[in-house]
Amino acid sequence: MPDRLLPVADSLVSLRTGIVNVLFVGPPGAGDRGWVLVDTGLPGSADAIREAAARRFGASARPSGIVLTHGHFDHVGAVEALAEAWDAPVYAHPLELPYLTGRSAYPPPDPTVGGGALAALSFLYPKRPIDLGDRARALPEGGAVPDMPGWRWIWTPGHAPGHVSLWREADRTLVAGDAFVTTKQESLISVALQRPTVQGPPAYFTPDWTAARHSVRELAALEPEAAGTGHGPPLRGAELRRGLARLAAEFERRAVPAHGRYVGSPAVTDAGGVVSVPPPDPRERIAVGVVAASAGSVALRALARRALRR
Repeated sequence: MPDRLLPVADSLVSLRTGIVNVLFVGPPGAGDRGWVLVDTGLPGSADAIREAAARRFGASARPSGIVLTHGHFDHVGAVEALAEAWDAPVYAHPLELPYLTGRSAYPPPDPTVGGGALAALSFLYPKRPIDLGDRARALPEGGAVPDMPGWRWIWTPGHAPGHVSLWREADRTLVAGDAFVTTKQESLISVALQRPTVQGPPAYFTPDWTAARHSVRELAALEPEAAGTGHGPPLRGAELRRGLARLAAEFERRAVPAHGRYVGSPAVTDAGGVVSVPPPDPRERIAVGVVAASAGSVALRALARRALRR
């Protein structure tokens, strides 16, 4: 698992943990309670995140809090372990709290959209909500981010009901979460290569394309100088702004799938979680069947090879 910290902007670095990034907000050597963690990666990432934090901020340096851009499994995988070990509060948008306090599962993923192995396998990803209990707290109204002076949160729904991005006006730095990403996250090859490219939110986990389009346009209007995203390498300068402006202007062609469960009708959610979801696209059953059959074939071949070796 790569553990090299990539600079995004002043006092902001990104750590790739498997297929997803976490971000550390705070200057080197900030010490105990002198920094903030944004997102917590995949399950099993806690040790790598703690080790990286110790190298950057000091041995045994705990964050003042954890901020979640949203609660999908690849962004909250280590949050329970880290929040307990660090005795740290976890902040998220109020509309995200049902998925962080055990009240609701997210709308189901759509494995037919986006193409690529990671999209096709999305029906296997964890779907149950986590329960942080009283550690989960709503971000304050007005946009302030606890213990992150100079930053404000922006509600950027679409990929998740309570998805937020973080913005620092002083140097035009953006933490975008999955509102947009800088790799084609649906493709395992693209994720492995990490070639920078501005892309829409991961399609298989996006249940409201109208809201997602509005969020991308709002972030493009900020004209950020630097951005760290949930997936892909950090981007800066003209390359970032051109890519984001192009995505905003051509969102339907570049990001919205041609078909899929949520393309015509979004999932309906409220403060309690999921209210309703549209029925699956007929292609979804076929896609799941093909992946299951392929996995079964691989397993049978492995068993056959094992039997021949005996």
